[in-house]
Amino acid sequence: MPKKGKPSLKGQLLLDGGRLAGSYFNRTVVLVCEHNAEGAFGLILNRPSENRLEDVFERELPPRLTGQTLYGGGPVQPAALSYLHSSSLIHSANVMDELAVGHDLDELVRLADSWTPERRLRVFAGYAGWSPRQLDEEMRREAWLTHPASRELIFDVQPDQLWRHILRLSKDWQHRLLADAPEDLGAN
Repeated sequence: MPKKGKPSLKGQLLLDGGRLAGSYFNRTVVLVCEHNAEGAFGLILNRPSENRLEDVFERELPPRLTGQTLYGGGPVQPAALSYLHSSSLIHSANVMDELAVGHDLDELVRLADSWTPERRLRVFAGYAGWSPRQLDEEMRREAWLTHPASRELIFDVQPDQLWRHILRLSKDWQHRLLADAPEDLGAN
């Protein structure tokens, strides 16, 4: 957890600031869903897999879930289920306004059965996790950039463009330059 006086990163996006090349988190955007004294938990937003939900769950799913892409949420427990859902009618927002994270397949099916046109959903396998103070140390070393999360960034920007898109929103010219840099600078 951040030391007293430092805010929690819950509800923020973490972006590879160009220092994570060669790691699992190279050019990722992670939504921090929890950040407290026990550590931090997040979901990588820009790693869609080739799998659809019906490919990985043995039970029959409601039509609303059929065809949904399964995202790689992170390297920890790759079979663990998490999902983000958003609605203006949500009563259990636990990440930020109008956005909740859940982990129960039965609850996911109930959400799909009571779908409203404005509800948004993204399902993940695995997650990003940090032990106590680990994320704080990574922030101190400037391994990550932060950006406020929004429903639009989470659900509306194409995953393969999300990292670049957010960097281009920055007022910092170095971040905008990083957005357009080739992944392999040696190939430049």
